[in-house]
Amino acid sequence: MADVEVAATDSKNVPLRVRAAVIDRPGASPRIGVVDIAETRPGTTLVQVLGTALNPLDISIAVGVVPSVRHEEPYVPGIECTGVVVESERFVPGELVYAERHPSPASPGCFAGHVVVSDGDLIGLPGGVDPVQAVAVGNSGVAAFMSLVELAALRNGDSVLILGATGAVGKLAVQIAREHGAGNIVAVGRDAEALAQTLELGAHTAVELRPGESGEELSDRLRAAAPSFDVVLDGLFGMPLEAALRVCGPGARVVNVGNPAGSQITLLAGLLRGRELTVRAFAGYKTPLSRKHAALQWLWAALADGLLRLDVRVRPLDELPAAWAEQHQGSPHVKTVIVPGASPGPVP
Repeated sequence: MADVEVAATDSKNVPLRVRAAVIDRPGASPRIGVVDIAETRPGTTLVQVLGTALNPLDISIAVGVVPSVRHEEPYVPGIECTGVVVESERFVPGELVYAERHPSPASPGCFAGHVVVSDGDLIGLPGGVDPVQAVAVGNSGVAAFMSLVELAALRNGDSVLILGATGAVGKLAVQIAREHGAGNIVAVGRDAEALAQTLELGAHTAVELRPGESGEELSDRLRAAAPSFDVVLDGLFGMPLEAALRVCGPGARVVNVGNPAGSQITLLAGLLRGRELTVRAFAGYKTPLSRKHAALQWLWAALADGLLRLDVRVRPLDELPAAWAEQHQGSPHVKTVIVPGASPGPVP
């Protein structure tokens, strides 16, 4: 198939062609091609991309499993990036910014050399923050921060359970809970090595999920780690969440951010009302950037102060198909950031 083109020109009426990743149809892996991006018009900014984070959400959108989002035509994926302002009426050329996109066939995403972004979907980066690290903690860190601090109203001394603690969201959640004074943090996950790392990040206890284990058995092991929990950040759903609900204390606050362990649970009415549980969900894709400012500012300040740690691997755009396949097969337990033209390697 020929390279997809989004017909547009820049302000000088010359097509702006950039290398980019392209998803040709739902479920397809990305290929690297060339696209024409939209012209800069009032209310938009042209950004030269410095780094684009690879998120599970990018793959969910490409597969077509995100509710109300399915692209039958070719499009450029990528929901977030950092970059340098090239042309804008609102931002100063040369300014470092963080951008969010809702990619579609008509609106190319961030896995490209340049991207045009609505001004309301941009926020300036504070000084002293590395753009690659900034985007690495963006989507994942916001999910962890807003779920714990804003939706669950995490309080000093709370006992916190993190289901799915070995991915980027989970690892950042451990550190956010630690920095907000959680009294006991229990991390749950399948990968023993990655789970051990959560203890270095601030978890007090790590509980490894066991193949074939029943919900009752997991509940017993969670109860051994903590008598009860005040806050549950759930990135798994399914049986692990059912087990966790049995160990929730009175008035516990539960926030779901993902469901790789299943799409359904059984929630007993007596348990819900008897313990007066609050069960909520966070969907970052449906949350405007304006509501994320406080979370991002906290995350970037914590990065600058050395309070957050996240394993990041930088890969060039040409290696996105391979990185995409690794992410699609399961969490690689490291955050991948695609940098146009960069050489692969870890970021300290």
